[in-house]
Amino acid sequence: MKATWNGHTLAESDATENVEGNAYFPPESLNRDVLEESDTRTTCPWKGEAHYYHLAADGEREEDAAWYYPAPKDAATQIKDHVAFYGSKVSVTE
Repeated sequence: MKATWNGHTLAESDATENVEGNAYFPPESLNRDVLEESDTRTTCPWKGEAHYYHLAADGEREEDAAWYYPAPKDAATQIKDHVAFYGSKVSVTE
């Protein structure tokens, strides 16, 4: 799987986790040069508290385009620190 935005590869991996139709990329597959921590937090009843990233590069910015679970609930431990991207903001392809 590969995630791209504005010509930048955000993540690429053969070891993504698929949860609810979203590909969660392992932390070591991320291009952190374009990720900026966001203060946004949301809560999923079974996964826990999600944290978000903005994307920023070449003067462009996409707010809260990616999310991850740094301390997921027991049912979602396989996606700890894995990052998923909104399909409406990022191209995710096989």
